Amino acid sequence: MAQGTNYKVAFRRRREGKTDYAARMKLVDYDKSRLVVRVSNSHATVQVINYAPEGDITVASAVSKQLSQFGYLGHTGNLSAFYLTAYLCAKRALAAGVESAILDIGLKSPIKGSKIFAALKGALDAGLDLPHGDFIFPEDERIRGEHIANYAESLDAEEVAKKFSKYFERGLNPKDLPENFDEILISMKSLKKVFQLWN
Repeated sequence: MAQGTNYKVAFRRRREGKTDYAARMKLVDYDKSRLVVRVSNSHATVQVINYAPEGDITVASAVSKQLSQFGYLGHTGNLSAFYLTAYLCAKRALAAGVESAILDIGLKSPIKGSKIFAALKGALDAGLDLPHGDFIFPEDERIRGEHIANYAESLDAEEVAKKFSKYFERGLNPKDLPENFDEILISMKSLKKVFQLWN
């Protein structure tokens, strides 16, 4: 470890690679709600958070695991799941009185067409106002999962059963993912159901 009179130990979350405090302070300076998108291998987590001196306040939250309560049968870590999770979170935020926010992607790189920007599009389509450029979004076909369905179509029955075993366990043929996505999006437009899942 470096030593000397001017050496300062970095904050623990900075040392662990979890928080970029310089970027966070810039976001806090805007004095707006943040749409926080976090990515794991299997799940999406989307929150609308307000800054307060005593600590952040979570106004609305959604996790991709909750999508099954709407009937979603696909993988909870793909583009479709990120879009739907952010859509759900944004509906909850709007119901709580938050109409606009800025995107907080943490330490993730802003890659065009990534899961993070699928989530951004979901929040925008739900009615939340966020600054953005349209060129960053994934194609609508990919958000609906058509690329997954097309890939499944290209495989023989044995390969499909092997590579998409989890889909079949949940009762979904991967070729039907776009239709399942459309059904879930329609069901999410019911605010009553959104409130039931938030409580």
